Amino acid sequence: MFVPALTTTTCLGAPYGWSAISLRLSLESGLVSPTTADWSLDQTTWPMAVMIGSGGVSAAVLGSWTVRVGVRQAMATGGLLFGGGMLLSSLGVAQHSLAMLYMGNIMCGMGYGCAYTPPLQALIDWFPDKKGLASGLVVAGFGSGALAFTPAVNYLSSKFSVLPTYLGSTLPSSFSLADVVQCTAADLARLPYDSLVPGWYLANSGSTGIYQSLAVMAVCYSSLIIASAFSIAKPHIGYLPPGFKPPVSLGSPSLNVPVENVLSTPQFWLLFSTATLLATGGMSLMSVASPLVQQVFTTALPALVTPAFASAYLMALSVANLSGRVFWATISDKIGTRNTFNIMSLSSVPLFLSIPPLITGCVSDPTSPLSVYYLAGFCTSSFLAVTIMGGVFSVLPPYEADLYGSKYVGAIHGKFLPFSTVRGIAGPAILLNLRSKEETRAIEDILLNIDPELFKATFGVDISQADLLLDTKVLTLSKLVTLLPPELSDPSPFLYNSSMYTMAGLAGVAALLHFAVRPVDRKYFEKTKI
Repeated sequence: MFVPALTTTTCLGAPYGWSAISLRLSLESGLVSPTTADWSLDQTTWPMAVMIGSGGVSAAVLGSWTVRVGVRQAMATGGLLFGGGMLLSSLGVAQHSLAMLYMGNIMCGMGYGCAYTPPLQALIDWFPDKKGLASGLVVAGFGSGALAFTPAVNYLSSKFSVLPTYLGSTLPSSFSLADVVQCTAADLARLPYDSLVPGWYLANSGSTGIYQSLAVMAVCYSSLIIASAFSIAKPHIGYLPPGFKPPVSLGSPSLNVPVENVLSTPQFWLLFSTATLLATGGMSLMSVASPLVQQVFTTALPALVTPAFASAYLMALSVANLSGRVFWATISDKIGTRNTFNIMSLSSVPLFLSIPPLITGCVSDPTSPLSVYYLAGFCTSSFLAVTIMGGVFSVLPPYEADLYGSKYVGAIHGKFLPFSTVRGIAGPAILLNLRSKEETRAIEDILLNIDPELFKATFGVDISQADLLLDTKVLTLSKLVTLLPPELSDPSPFLYNSSMYTMAGLAGVAALLHFAVRPVDRKYFEKTKI
C-alpha cells in the first residue's frame, strides 16, 4: 500500500518545486530581462501558495465527503482535478493570463484536497502500531514533490525553449526601448542560457518553454494519481497487524472525539496556531528557494552559485522536507508527539536567527576561504528549518490521534489542514512584502549615492526620471548595482534579512502557544451506549 500512497502524495507535492520556474515565468516576454508586459517575481511566486492554500481549504471542506465516497473515488477525483488544474495553468502561461494561471492553481489545490488525506487514513489503518512512521512516510512523498518536479520541468523547458534574438552590445537606432530588453552579466548568471552574452535582445522573440512543460507534466501527474487510486485499498474492519494489541485508547470508542466536536476544543485552536506559525518559516524559504539563493550569493560566488546550484539547493530543501517528515515522525514514536513539537518549536528560533549573519559573513569577503563555509552554514540552517516544516505535517496526524483518538483521524486531519492554507499564504506574503520594502529602500539609497551623469549616460534620461524607468522595468536593482561607487556594497544579498528575523519571532510565539496544549476534556469524547 505504500507505493500508491507515496506516488499520489509525491505528485501532489509538485507545488513545492514551483520556485524552479518562478524567475523564468517573470521573464516570459523578455526572457533575459523583464519587459513592461512581464509579470513580477512576486506574481509568479504566488502560485505555490495558491495551490497549497486552496488545498488546505479543500481538504477541510471535503474531509467528510472523502470518508463517505471512499479512498479510491476520492483519489481518482483528485487526480482529474490536479491534472486539469495544471493544464489550465499551462494555458494561462501560454495566453499570458494571470487570472487563468491562478484559476488553474486553485483547481490543482482542489485536487490536492480530494486526494491527500485518503491514502494517509488508509496507511494509519494498515499500521496502527506505527502510525507516526506510517503517516511520516506518506506525507514524505508530498514533501518530496520538488525532487520530481524540479528536474523534470527544467529538462522539459530546456527542450521546448527558444532563445531570443540578439541585437548587439549597443542598441540599434532602428529599435525603440519598448521593443527590446537589455541584460547584464548579473542577469544571465541567474538564467540557464549558457550561450547568451550581455547586451540587447529583441523582446517576444524567444520562449521559456514553461507552458509546454506544464502541459506534459499535467498528463503525467493525473495518470499516476488515477492509477494509484485503483491500486490502493483499506484493510477490513477490525484488522490488526500480527502480534499487535491495541491500547485502551485505541480500542475504546469512548475515547474518540467526534469530528463535529473538534472545533469546540481549545486544543484544536492552540495546536492549529502552533502548527501554522511553526511551518510558516519553512514555507517562506521553499517559496523563493531558487531565486533567493541566486540573489544572495551569485554575485559573491559566481563560479559556485549558478542556476544549476540553485536547482540543487531547491531539491536539497525538498529532501529536507521529505526527511523531516520521516525523521520527526520516527522521533515522535519514541518520545511522544508533544515532546517532539516542543523540540521543533524551540530549535526553529536559533536556526532562523543564524541565517542573516551567515549571509553577511559570506558576501562581506567572498575571497576569504571561509566564504564557502558560510554558504554551507546557510544551506545547513535552511535545510534544518525546512525539516521542521516537514515534521509538522508528519507529527500532526499522530498528535491528533493522541488528543482525539484515532477513529476519525482522517476527517479530523482535514479540519487541521487549513493551517497549511494559512502558512502557505502567510509565509510567502510576509517574505515578499518585507523583501519588497527592503528592495525599495535599497534602490532609494543607491539613487542617492550614484553619479547622476553616469546614470544619464547609461539610461539616456535624467536621474529624476528613475521612477518612470522603474515602472516600465527598464531600470532594475541589478542594473543600478552596476553603477555603485567601489566603496559601496551591493545591498541585494541582504534583502531577506528582516524576513528571517520575523520567522524566528513567529517560531518563538509557536513555542509559547504549544506549552498551553493539554489533554482534551472528557466531555468532548464520544459517549458509550450501555
